[in-house]
Amino acid sequence: MSGGLAIFVKTPGLSPIKTRLARSRGRAFAEHWHRMAAAAVASVVQRFTEASGWQAYWAVAESEGLSQWSGLPCLAQGEGGLGERMGRVHADLLQRHGRALLIGADSPQLTAAHLQAAARVLDEGAEHVLGPADDGGFWLLASRAPIPETVWNEVPYSQPDTGQRMESALTALGGCRRLDTLRDLDRASDLAPLCSDLSALRDPTLGQRALAAWLRAALAEPGA
Repeated sequence: MSGGLAIFVKTPGLSPIKTRLARSRGRAFAEHWHRMAAAAVASVVQRFTEASGWQAYWAVAESEGLSQWSGLPCLAQGEGGLGERMGRVHADLLQRHGRALLIGADSPQLTAAHLQAAARVLDEGAEHVLGPADDGGFWLLASRAPIPETVWNEVPYSQPDTGQRMESALTALGGCRRLDTLRDLDRASDLAPLCSDLSALRDPTLGQRALAAWLRAALAEPGA
């Protein structure tokens, strides 16, 4: 079975990007990181969709930024907090495709196999799937059933227990399966470990190769 997948992004120049990273490395660095990481994620998603028949989208934070993202059709996240925006896109994908998969651009070392695993778990009958992040959040959420607005809005985001709280809520709704834990990037201290993750990939996409090369060069700069 197929479904709809959304990559959540913000548009440089229209929204603050990776503010903790920007405080250490500067706004231009953080914005360039986001663009390159999003391109790397999209290249992995392309591998997945070509093999699976899923439809991928950019989920763009700003309505005026929709025209600045190319290569995939765009969905507007709309107004509100992160939970409200994720819930809106999730419901849209369910209505369009029957199954919904949400990811961000902060774990560009993900692989098509990770996405295939999420789709397979849904095929096997799981209501919800969560990919935990090493900082306590989550890098993937996939479902074949609706999630009430109360769940999206009551889970606290950007907290050490965000993923655990979301998993508990989804388990109570009908069950939740867990995928591999991945590293995501928030701070400058995450750059070197993430670069190592990218370099360790057996079959990286061109987008992942480009991001890894840029990161290696950035980390080699004096004072990095």
